[in-house]
Amino acid sequence: MDSKAAVWMLYTKKADFNGLAERFHISPVTARIIRNRDVESPEDFERYLNGGLGDLYNPRLLPDMEKAAHILEQEISRGSRIRIVGDYDIDGVCSVCILCTALKRLGAAVDYVIPERIRDGYGINERIIEEAAADGVEVLLTCDNGIAAVSQISLAASLGLRVVVTDHHDIQRTPEGEEVLPPALAIVNPKREGGAYPFRDICGAMVAFKLMQVMFEEEGVPRQEWLKLLELAAIATVGDVMPLKDENRIVVKEGLRRLAYTENLGLQKLIQANALDPAAITAYHVGFVLGPCLNASGRLQTAQMAVSLLLSQDAGEAERLAGELKALNDQRKDMTQQGVDAAAGLAEGPFSRDKVLVLFLPDCHESLAGIVAGRIREQYHKPVFILTRSEGCVKGSGRSIEAYHMFQALVEVKDLLLKFGGHPMAAGFSLEEKNVEEFRRRLNENGDRILKPEDFIPKIWIDAAMPFEYINDRLIEELSLLEPFGQGNEKPQFAQKSMTVRSARVMGRNRNVVRLSLANERGFGMDGVVFTEGDRFMEEMGRSRQMDIVYYPTVNTYNGSRSLQVVIKAWKFR
Repeated sequence: MDSKAAVWMLYTKKADFNGLAERFHISPVTARIIRNRDVESPEDFERYLNGGLGDLYNPRLLPDMEKAAHILEQEISRGSRIRIVGDYDIDGVCSVCILCTALKRLGAAVDYVIPERIRDGYGINERIIEEAAADGVEVLLTCDNGIAAVSQISLAASLGLRVVVTDHHDIQRTPEGEEVLPPALAIVNPKREGGAYPFRDICGAMVAFKLMQVMFEEEGVPRQEWLKLLELAAIATVGDVMPLKDENRIVVKEGLRRLAYTENLGLQKLIQANALDPAAITAYHVGFVLGPCLNASGRLQTAQMAVSLLLSQDAGEAERLAGELKALNDQRKDMTQQGVDAAAGLAEGPFSRDKVLVLFLPDCHESLAGIVAGRIREQYHKPVFILTRSEGCVKGSGRSIEAYHMFQALVEVKDLLLKFGGHPMAAGFSLEEKNVEEFRRRLNENGDRILKPEDFIPKIWIDAAMPFEYINDRLIEELSLLEPFGQGNEKPQFAQKSMTVRSARVMGRNRNVVRLSLANERGFGMDGVVFTEGDRFMEEMGRSRQMDIVYYPTVNTYNGSRSLQVVIKAWKFR
């Protein structure tokens, strides 16, 4: 993000920070940060700081949960053939693995199928349903999809298939605001109207995890067996960019801890292939190292590879699959950069005045459209739709900004679309190529009504204006209590004005690190590091020796020596 174009915003949420600090044995600074994450009551503070598995919500509060569990129990006892229908992303892959492992433990005759991204598109489709009927399958169990598949599940019912839906995606509504639900026997989705579940923002794998909890409880399976699946729910939560708040935060925190001694051979080998320390895996490693490897197979080949890895019982096979997934992800990175470069050319060229960027990249691999859209959204802070040419049509993926509800935007132009689905911040769709220009025109026409100039200015949120004098080992250790960091529980950021730059030098083989020696107005010194294009930074600094900074305090360990430093996330020269 260009910090010069951004507005720096200081949180102003109120609380008795000294009282909270005393009660929870933390500093007032840490209490302020937690309050800034929308944690308010002392009970919520306790849950945030010390919440554990005992604080997870009762899965039976989810809509249709007990109904779904009882249906599946009856089908297992009858010996019915059950087929899981997943999705090709990390959430779908982890959901399939959770359900497949747990249902087999319960004695089910179960297999699974995952749509191929390019051939099938998202979610359960007619081909999958007809093949299931032809194979003698009696029950379809969806995960991370199905809530929008009204016509497809109607077809399944007409062929005599019994369908249970587990999903977490937004629910379509009629113009009158009524939910449009598929004709399944049970629909477990936290976003259904009238549900009593206290936290709606769980991923598909968490819904699957909760369903298996109920079934294991009903069948008397030891709780520890269910908890072995927790790592997969945690990985999916981070990988699907769910908010790391409330229950999600507990699951991810506990899941990351369990990765250090995971029994899952596939995860062991994937951690090794990426040269990670199992005891020090963070949400960052899941989101930007392990997760992309699991996603790469569904993007460039078939998600079957990722599922096979996570279900593998053979060390040699797991090692081979982990190596192949890492190689695929390296290839994906190169292809993504090509797409980003092409999209940036359009965003700065013919469509630079558009409020909603609709960028048609015919040659971009369609599986990379979402990643490219995310990068372009970060660069220009506009809603972005990346469209690619697919078999017989155009497919697209969108990433949004806070002021633009992307799923609702697609609802408004659904007459142009063949298929669509998504969230406020992300969506996927397909349309005929002849409608691309009309799609762009109407989205921008509608966007003109919704989006204001200030919506396009990125905001950098600052937790506190904290002087260097406050930084010490105890504070840095305390900040680790706030992990895992991610969507909805961002790493804390602090700010200071009028820093004097005593010295600056560019480092690194790619000259992408700048080391600074800084001093505040009282002469208190601190080393700083900036990860950016070093030569460009030095050029921007010019003769200036005064800068305002947004930073995060950390410890620098080098050659056995240890010192405090600040990592600078944004800056403005005076």
